[in-house]
Amino acid sequence: MSLYRFARSVVGAILKPLYRIEIVGKENVPKTGAVIICSNHISNLDPPVVGITCPRDIYFMAKEELFQNKMLGGLLLRINAFPIKRGMKDRNALRQGLAVLQEGNTLGLFPEGTRSKTGEVGEGLAGAGFFALRSEAEIVPCAIIGPYQKLKSLKVVYGKPIKMDDLRENKASAKEVTELIMSEIRELIEKSK
Repeated sequence: MSLYRFARSVVGAILKPLYRIEIVGKENVPKTGAVIICSNHISNLDPPVVGITCPRDIYFMAKEELFQNKMLGGLLLRINAFPIKRGMKDRNALRQGLAVLQEGNTLGLFPEGTRSKTGEVGEGLAGAGFFALRSEAEIVPCAIIGPYQKLKSLKVVYGKPIKMDDLRENKASAKEVTELIMSEIRELIEKSK
């Protein structure tokens, strides 16, 4: 068993009963091929929660600061996370994300780039659109519907993959694609309340 799978089972055994996590639509995540999971971001617990509810192993981008602690950084690398410099174009992280997708793996993104302080879905950064346009990946919107309160219900909803053919053909901008992804996440939240 890989460290990722071991960590997922341990973290799942703790978080699933603690937050009474309900998973909806995980059948919408394609079983094979490159996939980008795009989720809203309401808590530091979002990456592990998406990790334990998604049926695929996920590679997450994580803020570079987390890798400055050697022990934590080493662990993150071993459970499929890689660093990204926030607030600037990080070519290395972009290349690494594309490599994950070219290998037919799953990339997990929080397009807002940072946690929402209000719980409302904010504006997405163009990075999600960049990966969607530069790869053949299926884009799956994901909504985490909180709040994170012990023994209260937390819902994680996976939507159907977003149709990308027309956007790719019409050379949509990364920003336009990200806006579409964010609107799909908002719609999932509205429909699932």
